[in-house]
Amino acid sequence: MKSKLIALSLFLAVLVSSCSAVDDLLSFTISNQASIKIKSTSPINLPSEIITPDVTTNSSTEFANNKTKANLVKDVKLRSLQLTIDSPSGKTFTFLKSIHLYISTTNSDEIELAYQDNINSSMNTIDLICTDKRLDQYIKADSYKIRTQVTLKETLTQDVTVKAAMKFKVTADPF
Repeated sequence: MKSKLIALSLFLAVLVSSCSAVDDLLSFTISNQASIKIKSTSPINLPSEIITPDVTTNSSTEFANNKTKANLVKDVKLRSLQLTIDSPSGKTFTFLKSIHLYISTTNSDEIELAYQDNINSSMNTIDLICTDKRLDQYIKADSYKIRTQVTLKETLTQDVTVKAAMKFKVTADPF
């Protein structure tokens, strides 16, 4: 009885680890970017909304390049979202108190994508905390919208343009 239990445990361990290895073989990364313009007229210590232009996905091409199709994609999650100040040059994130990014499509509800609160950075690049939400329907769409909510802790004397670089991990079924 004890040897059967050990054999079953070993079989389950091999099965779980092989499923993980197969998922790794069927996983790839899709990168997208969005530009966010924070207006100098944004209020201090009050959240303000910024709507970006639609982000066009290149997912069909990415799926084809990775020898899969949209209907085989089973899981998409955001792995990283990095913000970098494009202009003005030399500007750092010292003006920013918090930022929350949301994603939506015309056919899907809006969900939170990533955020950072209590920002205390004197750099021109910050990494946001990614949510663990499934993003399949957003990445499979032709385009999606990014809505940004920012809270400033300093007055801006000029508009600040921020580039959002997003990396999504995509896992597909083999057939």
